Amino acid sequence: MSDTETRKRSAPRPTLIAAVVVGCVVALLVVLLATRDNAADSASTASLEGKRAPAIGGDLVLGEPFDLGASDRWVVVNFFATWCTPCRVEHPELKAFADEHEKLGDARVVSVVYDEDPDLVKKFFEENGGDWSVFDSDQGRTAFEWGVTGVPESYLVSGSGIVVEKIVGGVTKAELDAMIAAYSGAAVDAGAGSGP
Repeated sequence: MSDTETRKRSAPRPTLIAAVVVGCVVALLVVLLATRDNAADSASTASLEGKRAPAIGGDLVLGEPFDLGASDRWVVVNFFATWCTPCRVEHPELKAFADEHEKLGDARVVSVVYDEDPDLVKKFFEENGGDWSVFDSDQGRTAFEWGVTGVPESYLVSGSGIVVEKIVGGVTKAELDAMIAAYSGAAVDAGAGSGP
């Protein structure tokens, strides 16, 4: 065997080296992407409790215009969809809560549609009742800012605009009433005044 043939066999081939380098880079990228938190996960896992409530955006589907920052009442912000079975189950509870607290003037419900056709939402409210403000999904921006990961999710916001509770899954009137009573009592007990 000649000296030239020996060098050719023992010298690495450029395409083999390039393939190994590219393979290593791809493997590192896969590991990096698989192990890092993405922006959506980070936003959705960040807790809003104890923080000022984000704005509610989107077009009004039903009800009166509503500005969360201008409210001095307790507000239940409910993210829902008509295709969601637990949302349909909790709707009568929200309606009973809204009806009672509208008379008392101390709390209200506001809903944000989660990936839903506005016409289906209107039909749902016509058939099932409820006359509170309902906003469209705002291309998901509002849900993202609130950290919503699925429906139903509700947030109890104090009259001062602070999120005090996040409720994942269906909510009941009794739960909401108990939360408001507890937080109202805590505010009074702490000498913070009689308001929420």
